[in-house]
Amino acid sequence: MTLKEFFLRDRFAVSIGAELLEIRQGYARARMLVTPDHLNGAGFCQGGAIFTLADLAYAAAVNSHLTLTVAISTNITYVSNVSEGYIYAEAKEVVNHPRAPFTEVRVTGEEGQLLAVFTSTGYRKKGQTIDAELPEGD
Repeated sequence: MTLKEFFLRDRFAVSIGAELLEIRQGYARARMLVTPDHLNGAGFCQGGAIFTLADLAYAAAVNSHLTLTVAISTNITYVSNVSEGYIYAEAKEVVNHPRAPFTEVRVTGEEGQLLAVFTSTGYRKKGQTIDAELPEGD
């Protein structure tokens, strides 16, 4: 099983249309098509949907080392909004610490406009590996 296939188990992310495009060591990129079902009362993409997309990219990036890593602290700042089209989350591990990695995820719209910045500190579960491999070419 590839790591992309492993993350298909994230039923909530899959249910909102979030998909992983690329995974490399310490890096991941995901996208989601904003549909009317993602919109809040103001007509913008709901913050929880954006957070879920960012969280999926984060999880793929930190788990690319194949040691189970979970978030212990996250923060998101929304700087712009969007109502339609694809949005992208690009996660980069800033600090690849053996127990507490730190990652930044930038969420952008189709035109590259910044929508949100998500940061997270993870916790690597000692001795708990993920039985998967990085996809070919990623």
